[in-house]
Amino acid sequence: MTNCALLIAGPTATGKSALGTAVATETSSETSGEIINADSMQVYSDLEILSARPTAAQAAQVPHHLFAVKSADAAFSVADWHDRAATCITDIWAREGLAIVVGGTGLYFRALLEGLAPVPEIPDEIRAGLRTLLAEDGAAALHARLLEVDPAMAARLNPGDGQRLARALEVCLATGRSLAEWQQDTAAGALGEADRSGHVTKVVLTLPRDELYRRIEQRFDQMMEAGALDEVARLRDQGLAADLPAMKALGVPSLLAHLRGEMDLQEAVQEAKTRTRRYAKRQMTWFRNQFADWHWLDADAEDLAARLLAILSR
Repeated sequence: MTNCALLIAGPTATGKSALGTAVATETSSETSGEIINADSMQVYSDLEILSARPTAAQAAQVPHHLFAVKSADAAFSVADWHDRAATCITDIWAREGLAIVVGGTGLYFRALLEGLAPVPEIPDEIRAGLRTLLAEDGAAALHARLLEVDPAMAARLNPGDGQRLARALEVCLATGRSLAEWQQDTAAGALGEADRSGHVTKVVLTLPRDELYRRIEQRFDQMMEAGALDEVARLRDQGLAADLPAMKALGVPSLLAHLRGEMDLQEAVQEAKTRTRRYAKRQMTWFRNQFADWHWLDADAEDLAARLLAILSR
């Protein structure tokens, strides 16, 4: 397993962390597994409970990296994460270990495999206008607009893929260059070469929707019992800006509304569960569109860790 990596993606509450730890503990002593976090909320030290971050006991089983590395008062970009993850992977490989990247943030995985295009920041008004156009008129309207300003990208994209159409359109409108041109300047992803040489195993965990939703609701109840409301109160007491990523984490806005007296606790909990279910649905749609060629595995399958180790050893 020299210079190998295992990527475990999937929607929230599918057991990705548990699987990653199981694989890491079952690797041979010659090739130990180490976990790298690929969840954009688990990087924040202030979100232990609501991000479902591994507990200290779980983290003690195998080495864990990029958990709780940033405070909630600052943003943490995909580029920030990629640079740190690349360093972790290099260090793990130097120890002849298996890098196991686990999480639900699809853009992190894509950055590792495809790199990052040096596209400038997109003005909020352009992004918001295109999102409004998508919501009101659908992907067809974005595709028609893209045909006018960037026909080459319009020909490359699925006319029904609203998110990718919006991205191509916002880049062209904001920079005057096609996204295709920017992508030609893309810096290599940390795992790009390893992936092309067949040393990266890529897995998406999935569950039937009813079972996934049941787990989401059950886990949020467990989060509440573990002190999620107190965690949000501590965030509130820091006086942080509402547009910071940590302040928009699943569960935080709803519980903040309760703390402000805008809704009772039961209503806030139900709203948080609903938002989490919707987020999981969006995650699955994104993974189906972006990671169709990955190994798709039932999260409830027996001996899943053993199956992954068998795939890795091929």
